[in-house]
This record gives sequence, C-alpha cells and structure tokens, in this order.
Amino acid sequence: MNQEQSIARAVRDKADAIIELRRYRLRPQARETLIDLFDREFIEPQEAQGMCVMGQFRDLDDPDSFVWLRGFSDMPSRAAALNAFYTGPVWAAYRDHANGTMINSDNVLLLRPASPEVGFAPLRATRPQPGAADGQRSLVVATTCYLAPRTEEAFARFFENTVKPHLVRASATVLAALVTEQSPNTFPRLPVREGETVFVWFSAFPSLAAYETHLAALAQSESWTAEVVAEMERRTWRKNEVLRLTPTARSLLP
Repeated sequence: MNQEQSIARAVRDKADAIIELRRYRLRPQARETLIDLFDREFIEPQEAQGMCVMGQFRDLDDPDSFVWLRGFSDMPSRAAALNAFYTGPVWAAYRDHANGTMINSDNVLLLRPASPEVGFAPLRATRPQPGAADGQRSLVVATTCYLAPRTEEAFARFFENTVKPHLVRASATVLAALVTEQSPNTFPRLPVREGETVFVWFSAFPSLAAYETHLAALAQSESWTAEVVAEMERRTWRKNEVLRLTPTARSLLP
C-alpha cells in the first residue's frame, strides 16, 4: 500500500460519524457520463480533504438517478472539507461538466449511525483504479422509514431487536442502520433535507436473485407479515422507500 492509499485508508477509518445519502436526478441518458467523470476525477480529491466517498450506485429502478454516500468524522470537519473541495481546482475544472448531467442534486439526507455499534463496518482497504471494469453485480438495498419527530431512538431499538433478526434469518447482510443527524447544515451551499426524521438501513446481497429469494423468505414468515410489518407501519407515517442499488466499479460498498 503506497502513501496515498495509506492516507485514504486512515480517512475511511474515521469518516463515518456523519453520512450524506445523496440522490441526483439526472438528464435522460446522462448517468454513465456522470459515473465515468465521478469515478475518474472526484473520488481522490475529496478524500484528500478528509472526507470518505463510501459508495456510488446505479438505481435499478430509475435509469436517471445516481446515488452515493459520503462520510465525515464530524460536522465541523464536514464544513471544512466541503469548503476546501468546492472552492478548489478540481471542482472548478469539472463542475460545468458534472452539473450539465443533472436536473437536481438537492435530494440529500444527512445521517449518523443509530448507535456506535451499527454504523458501516470498515470499508475495503483498496479501491479499484480508474477505468476498472464493473465486477459481479452485487446489490445494496437502502430502506428509508419516515418517522415522527423524536421517535428515532425507539425505532432504532425496534429495528435492532425485532426487524434485524428477521432480515438476517432471511439471508440479508445488514450493513448499517442510520438516523437523521439533526444538527444544522454546516455547509448551506449544498442543501440537505431538513425538518425530517428518518431511519435508513442498508442491506447487501450477492445478486438481485438473492434479494428476490430474501423477499420470498420474508413473505413466507408469518411473524414478519403479521407482526413485524404491522408494527413498522404503526411507527411510520408513510410507506417505506426502498432503493435497489448496484455499485459502480470504484465503490467501496458493499
């Protein structure tokens, strides 16, 4: 591992206390253009400023959506890192190209681990080089639950004690459980969705077929359908939002 990789490794080990879940609405047929630009030009310069580009994804259900995760060690360092990157030479050189692919980039949830034990596990040590081919089509599923204010801690306990065991028995790998970070946005130049309370869990599957098998197993579980789902619906005010995501070639997740 060279010095640059060692620095990136150190950044990733601590930059997961604050996480942005970013969803971009793109112009038709622009996603591959943005992915190529993002994976080639934007990863290392961001990590050089102390943030972690954790995962980049194609949304299987929306060809004009690009989803990615970015991590920080805390809110003050988030402000400093974002300011350094977005006033720096790399963004100045490529922002017009990137922004030209987008219709909207404001669909952003600012999150934190629901507890210290349920954040993302350490990410893989090395990232594939630019131009790497996409590998096996693994799947990451992000499920967003919309909660009433100040109920996220109780929902996190419900998830850990009741929901997660069912998911694991049905062969899901639960990667992380996150809740809304309620601190004010420390970099207003990049808006986030404020005034919301959400719980988001991420699961990984080796393939889309494995995920479909997982769903079938849950559907056959009487306790899941009659008890868990009913209780989850009681605790949420709208239908859960489910994103089926496939990692790009340079994603550190899953």
